[in-house]
Amino acid sequence: MDNEFTKYILRRARHGMAVLLFSALAVVTLRGVAPGQDQDDPPGRAARLGYMEGSVSFQPAGENEWVQAVPNRPMTIGDQIWADRDSRAEVQLGSATIRLGANTGFSFLNLDDRTVQIQLSAGTLNLRVRRLERDALFEVDTPNQAFSVLRPGSYRVEASEDGNYSVVTIREGEGESTGNGQTYTIHSGQRVTLSGTNALNADMEEIGDPDDFDSWAYNRDHHDDDSRSGRYVSHDVVGYEDLDDHGDWRPSGEYGNVWYPRVGPEWAPYHEGHWAWVDPWGWTWVDDEPWGYAPFHYGRWASIDGRWGWIPGPVEAAPVYAPALVVFVGGGGPGFGGNVAWFPLGPREVFVPSYPVSQAYVNRVNISNTTVTQTTVTNVYNTTIVNNNTTITNVNYANRNVRGAVTAVPQNAFASAQPVAKAAVAVTPQQLAAAPIARRAAVAPTPQAVMGAHASTAGHVAAPPQAVRSRQVIAKATPPPPPPPFAARQQALAAHPGQPMARQELAKMRPAAAAAPVRPMVKQAPPGKPATAVAVKPGSQPNRPGNQPAANERPGGNAAQPNRPGSPPPANQPNRPGNPSAPNERPGATAQPNRPQPNQPAPGNRPEAQPPARNDRPPSAQPNRPEPNRPQPNQPAPENRPQPNRPAPPPAPNERPPAAQPNNRPEPNRPEPQPNNRPQPNQPAPANRPQPQPNRPAQPPERPQPPANDRPPQRTPPPEARPAPKPQERPPAKPQTPEEKRQEQQKRDEKPQPPG
Repeated sequence: MDNEFTKYILRRARHGMAVLLFSALAVVTLRGVAPGQDQDDPPGRAARLGYMEGSVSFQPAGENEWVQAVPNRPMTIGDQIWADRDSRAEVQLGSATIRLGANTGFSFLNLDDRTVQIQLSAGTLNLRVRRLERDALFEVDTPNQAFSVLRPGSYRVEASEDGNYSVVTIREGEGESTGNGQTYTIHSGQRVTLSGTNALNADMEEIGDPDDFDSWAYNRDHHDDDSRSGRYVSHDVVGYEDLDDHGDWRPSGEYGNVWYPRVGPEWAPYHEGHWAWVDPWGWTWVDDEPWGYAPFHYGRWASIDGRWGWIPGPVEAAPVYAPALVVFVGGGGPGFGGNVAWFPLGPREVFVPSYPVSQAYVNRVNISNTTVTQTTVTNVYNTTIVNNNTTITNVNYANRNVRGAVTAVPQNAFASAQPVAKAAVAVTPQQLAAAPIARRAAVAPTPQAVMGAHASTAGHVAAPPQAVRSRQVIAKATPPPPPPPFAARQQALAAHPGQPMARQELAKMRPAAAAAPVRPMVKQAPPGKPATAVAVKPGSQPNRPGNQPAANERPGGNAAQPNRPGSPPPANQPNRPGNPSAPNERPGATAQPNRPQPNQPAPGNRPEAQPPARNDRPPSAQPNRPEPNRPQPNQPAPENRPQPNRPAPPPAPNERPPAAQPNNRPEPNRPEPQPNNRPQPNQPAPANRPQPQPNRPAQPPERPQPPANDRPPQRTPPPEARPAPKPQERPPAKPQTPEEKRQEQQKRDEKPQPPG
């Protein structure tokens, strides 16, 4: 490619145009902008909404309605995604992959050839950045900070449900967080909690083991890294990783390496899917196949021995995204029966965009997607774009006469994003031969085309809570203005059917800068001064604001399953932003009335000590069964245990305060002994231990006791449990004889009396 380009420049230089053409056709890299590129040129890349799991909703740029997301939908500035509870999604950029956890609000503030600026309103993102050019910017903006990726690596960014703090974890790479005039540099192996909205505080700790969300992301990265298709295409081709599982690569003498999908014999490209209107490119193909992104936005298709094969562009060329690499038949005019038809471009055929572009862009989008000479590209550009011709003449398209290559649908089906395979109509060879070849489909879009194939689901899908939708984020880079809504553009688009509006025209529809800010939902961060994060000791809690999850819980996660953002929440605790945990309550736990506090003795009158449950969780609730006032071995005394929201009365002298009782009804201290109530080692004696008897029915009056000689034999208690004899009690005396009584009286009479 470079040799042909150099020869072309030299040839034109001999004709006195070297300086002008060199500035227009200078060497272009993926992250740079050609000197001759016009400001109307669209970006050379778009993001792909790829893998989805659970309930994922989509909102096109400028619109208010949310619809069910469609796989393979190209994404650009202003498009938003909401991954609901127990859901995940993946957005691919070629050089980077963005994965969304549960309860995550995501959108693009900016996306072009050198900038990726993400808005994370709430939830969790897992980022894998494979390549990052020197002048590239990769930024994630949350409600209280802006995180900039400084080098390729593996990153995790979390925004709390209430917007008060963010967490940045770097397993590999390096980044920088900016907010409120402070900047923190974060290195590999660190996890930093950035709290506060008025002042940014940073607590640094070591990263722990990966959770389910991290493991899922790692496994998908590992699959992508081992892709065989990476040998045949540029790694910046979005979606090439899916080709391995759905097709095979084979060499071709004419085209080089060709990928053949595993499809039926009647299958044809651009037949299973729908057309959507995506600015700034206009009519865009959205394929139904799980692998249906790379082969429809890059490269060319060819029929080889009766089978369709995809030929990628040169591996060394930086790929440039195209909305659909097709040419249209008839253009939707009345001469073709009101139908719209198309077929795929073949190798070495020039793609002519329907949107305003420069000559440098036409060169880029073609030489990166097929092997074609600059002379061929320039000739087509001059005859179509420069001369403003909507039809293409004097070009013999290879796929025009291939059986099954041409697909046609009624114009209303095309304009409303209906499934093409169901709406397709047959066209005769005579109609195809007589119809002109057009560079665009002259069909004005409808609101359904903007919303996509699932437009009917508007208002019937999960959407982010209002607090998340209206939440402002902090940005370091200044994003461009958001696009105006489709309703404001519909009339202008109808005046030029099938042609997107130029950027200058769109700018006129936006409110004046004095009337409204460029991005009302974005707050520009002031320049930051370097600051140092505070190291947190292992096992301690980072300094987070109130109503935050526990140390091992991640935003968007489940309190019952630490470190698992994708785990389902408890039935009565929806895992949605805006539902913080109650005070003095473990996040995600359900409040239980009369529940004993953790680490308290077991309920009832059981003498055995009950060890605390695993993870110090409270035992099962036992309604209306108080706990005895016994301190457990190796546990703090009751007076050291905080009882939230229950003011305890001051304890009596030499008496431990009783445990908290249900309904705040302390029982009187009744020391009556209980049968078989053996004291535990190192505990007070039974005589000094009050035995509360709450909520028990009144005891019946004691029955008269039989004489001692009539009692049945009693089981002798062990020595440590025998009550000590009372001092005043003596063994009963036996009867005395008259002689014994006389002798005793005589002894008392003989006893000397004290002087009186």
